[in-house]
Amino acid sequence: MAGLRKHPPARMTLAEFFAWNAEDLAVRSWQLIDGEPVAMSPATEAHGALQMELGRLLGNHLIARGGLCRVISEPGIVPRVLSDRNYRVPDLGVTCAPPSSNLMVAEPILLIEILSPSNEIETWANIWAYTTIPSVTEIVIVSSTRMAADLLRRRADGSWPEIPERIEADTILTLDSIDFTVMLRDIYRTTVLAAG
Repeated sequence: MAGLRKHPPARMTLAEFFAWNAEDLAVRSWQLIDGEPVAMSPATEAHGALQMELGRLLGNHLIARGGLCRVISEPGIVPRVLSDRNYRVPDLGVTCAPPSSNLMVAEPILLIEILSPSNEIETWANIWAYTTIPSVTEIVIVSSTRMAADLLRRRADGSWPEIPERIEADTILTLDSIDFTVMLRDIYRTTVLAAG
């Protein structure tokens, strides 16, 4: 007799989500979106390569710069909107808060999402949720299917632009939050896009 797979509870709070023991071992990671547990899809090779290359470049920059700032892979964050029912997981994040053993990263200043065609709608929903976090000043959305990125930067008055700044392959990506610059093409070094 085949075992039946249990579905996650329909709705839960953040505390219930952290206490919940997901029985679906095939799912590597979960997010809590408006109280509903949502399984995260496995990354493609291009997605993983971009995440590692950008993480390495940012990490090396932050080490050379000195200080507490560090890059974190798949940091757990809680948007300000419906904070008791949301736990999102961007691809990369940078924080300058002291290290901790918490499930949530404190005070992220920079969040990065790598956009895949299969999860574009969900990723953009996460991105707009990230704008509610007071400490976040920049959000980068990197394409996994072509050499391009979008950059959202919080304005001095605290508002966000309605339309992101488009960064093309031969353009320099500048991240003011950590004083970092890179030719966008360089983050694609280890992907199939660099070979084409």
